[in-house]
Amino acid sequence: MKKSQVRKAKATVPEVAAPRLSDLAYDRILESLFERTVPVGAFISQSELSEIVSVPVAPLRDALRMLEAEGILTIHPRSGIQFVRPGLELTRSTYQFRSIVERSAVRVFAEEAGEDLMNSLEVRHSRLLRKLEKDGLTPDHLAEMDLLELDLHGQIIEALRNPLIDTAYRRMHNYLRLLRLERKVTPPMLIRTLKEHLEILEACSSRNADAAEKALQAHFQAAINRNLGLA
Repeated sequence: MKKSQVRKAKATVPEVAAPRLSDLAYDRILESLFERTVPVGAFISQSELSEIVSVPVAPLRDALRMLEAEGILTIHPRSGIQFVRPGLELTRSTYQFRSIVERSAVRVFAEEAGEDLMNSLEVRHSRLLRKLEKDGLTPDHLAEMDLLELDLHGQIIEALRNPLIDTAYRRMHNYLRLLRLERKVTPPMLIRTLKEHLEILEACSSRNADAAEKALQAHFQAAINRNLGLA
């Protein structure tokens, strides 16, 4: 191949754009919050946060404006940044949103989801349930539970095939992770959650949309009580 052809071939290869610093700052701020590097409800200056996430102040400000619009924090001009502290209002709003969206989604999931998918989710839930009942709670079990929670509800949302809802739900998941930061997790709590998930899957496997919606609503009400320390 001639050099000119090589240069032309290279020119046609699409380049992968590097992530913008503001997007990087956005991800790192959330990561620092969920990993407790920045405490829930913390009041911190922009310069301090810039050092923590290793991103310059200018792109950091763009990320902070996005997170403020999403309700994760409040920017106080010439003062600092106040991160939200989970409470009754955030719990109520989060689960109200989930209920509105997932009640419709779970009906579609019950009627249209593939049997292989539902069987796989059911097997994974049952396997983790047996592990918890036998061995108690371990970091691996907790990580597996987080993944199951994300997979089950994510698959339910995907059943709607609506990119706008997908985007909104991903943002809502940040609120859900915030709520869990101050919640004490115990084996009985996870066992109850797994059993609630299995009730949803059982209804979906039988293609009973009414029962699936009812089981989902019961799961959310129990989850609200757990987050508020009432169960």
